[in-house]
Amino acid sequence: MRKAPVLRYDISHHSRLLSDRFPQGALKCGQKAELALHVAKRSNNFEAFLRTWFNGRTHTISGRLYPEENGSRVLFSLEMPDEPGLLWYSFLVNDNGRNICCGGISGESGIFECDPPAFRITVYDAAMTVPDWVYDAIAYQIFPDRFFRSNAEDFINRAAHHKAMGRSVYLHENWNEPVLYEPLPGSKFYEPCDFFGGDLEGIIQKLPYLQSLGISLLYLNPVFESPSNHRYNTSDYLKIDPILGGEGDLKKLSEKASESGMRLMLDGVFSHTGDDSVYFNRYGRYGGEGAYRSVRSEYYPWYDFKNWPDDYRCWWGFKTLPEVNETEPSYIEFIEYVLTYWAERGVTSWRLDVADELPDDFLKALYKKLKSLDPDGLLIGEVWEDASDKFSMGHRRPYTDGGVLDSVTNYPFRSAVLDFLTGGLNAFGLSDALHSLREAYPKPFYFSLLNILGSHDTERALSVLSGAKIDGLNRKQQACLKLTEEQVSLGKKRLKLASLIQFASPGIPCVYYSDEAGALGFCDPFNRGTYPWGMEDEDILAHYRLIACKRRESNALKRGLCAFGAKSGDVFFIAREFGNESVIAAVNRGETEIKIHISVDDFFEGEDAGKLHVFKAYRDIFSGKRVLSKNGRLSAVLAPLSGMLLESTECV
Repeated sequence: MRKAPVLRYDISHHSRLLSDRFPQGALKCGQKAELALHVAKRSNNFEAFLRTWFNGRTHTISGRLYPEENGSRVLFSLEMPDEPGLLWYSFLVNDNGRNICCGGISGESGIFECDPPAFRITVYDAAMTVPDWVYDAIAYQIFPDRFFRSNAEDFINRAAHHKAMGRSVYLHENWNEPVLYEPLPGSKFYEPCDFFGGDLEGIIQKLPYLQSLGISLLYLNPVFESPSNHRYNTSDYLKIDPILGGEGDLKKLSEKASESGMRLMLDGVFSHTGDDSVYFNRYGRYGGEGAYRSVRSEYYPWYDFKNWPDDYRCWWGFKTLPEVNETEPSYIEFIEYVLTYWAERGVTSWRLDVADELPDDFLKALYKKLKSLDPDGLLIGEVWEDASDKFSMGHRRPYTDGGVLDSVTNYPFRSAVLDFLTGGLNAFGLSDALHSLREAYPKPFYFSLLNILGSHDTERALSVLSGAKIDGLNRKQQACLKLTEEQVSLGKKRLKLASLIQFASPGIPCVYYSDEAGALGFCDPFNRGTYPWGMEDEDILAHYRLIACKRRESNALKRGLCAFGAKSGDVFFIAREFGNESVIAAVNRGETEIKIHISVDDFFEGEDAGKLHVFKAYRDIFSGKRVLSKNGRLSAVLAPLSGMLLESTECV
């Protein structure tokens, strides 16, 4: 057990202050850095050392002692390794024969008698880049079956394909009816086999709507043939599911989206296939010999059979999802062909499902292939934790090293923002969480993060922000749970604040379809309801359009310098700056009015500390009010549960 800090020693280091670590954040291979340790009091017999760990190698560096106003400062110079990874460090002080350790995780340090936690520096390949368009992107995630149905009669005809194959299919004639959440009559288990008929042509018809939201990246959940509505159990990677349309419809969508200033990003489910697929063919519905039907099948090496044909490795124990051997050369070659096939039809960006369950070599092969097809293609991995320190498959994953992924889905961002607005985290905690992520990620990776408030795998943001409590509830209980008008009203106010933080932060803001329309939904399948066309919450929709428009117009919000901060437990702010443009977003989650003051002294953490300014005059885009600064200090009043997005009207 780690011993309590030794409080009588005043020794400190702060990993997010330029005075203590320069440069800030992740560093390139071979880049030089300087670290500082501050000592308030010491004896004449004093020594300080920096201890580093990298890939199992340790190193100790002696410090250089300098006097300063309130004690002494110990400086350490080091050079980053010539290979990517995580460099860990802490400090050891010997004061008159007594050893004291100083360490931490991110931000402020602590003092320990032994075994301190270690700070870390992410070291990445100096050649890491991301497509330039990413910095300007606003993304929109679509669950294709639930977005828009272009033709009800045609939908029924297209669904006949699955019925003819003997699959369970339930068709919703009414677009606005609830999703299926119980087994069909005569069935023992629930199956996600209900379809509303959203299709690719429906997305094409709604491109003007998406343009009105400023969308430039359309992320589609799986579109390949599959027996389920979510299509994460792929049947054929080279065929669009007939309910969605055909190959020509995807190509048309790609072309029309491009004309509208949008790119497509598909969902690649490559850790497993469906059991009802060309490749496994458990039910014999496809011609040829799948792995389940013959050990001579060309697909047999893709799977792990303990006892062929019924005992095989499957994803999280689901027999309908046989896992593949991603390191099998024939499988890698095939998936590279899949990328090529769809690149020829206009799609060169992908989100990789369960990226943390895909081997490193497989990810690197996909990355290399994608960039050879289109250097402007984007590769996003589904990772739920801090991707720089993700440990799976028995080792640290190299997502932030370079040449593996462009970036990841930012679930930690979602958790921090929603926790703040629902009381699980105060504004100082939110600032700390967002600063920690920025500290951990290389700048190209950080600006490419897919910043989400919800997805097909989470509760709807509005439901969470309305205070829904569903822990331990089954599907039937969730279906019966109704939020009160007061809860939803509170949730809508909080959703405006959450989206303001989302659109003001570096990275790609990603809207989960119909969140902007005020949709509610608990866990799967309730978070996958249909878009409420004609029944949108116009107030929330207008809010999203306004902040999206400002994001598209503002280089400060897209590419600018950044600082996060807190003025109290309830008030959080983000400052952005680019050239002669400054934007400040401020949020009050509390139930009382509060007056805030912001100055450059508040921009003290992170790599942009000392670079941001408070401009002379601002205008709040929500109220239209003018806010002036005096002597570099801006003052404003935030109403309860409200936010401001201040855009500069006069320079420094």
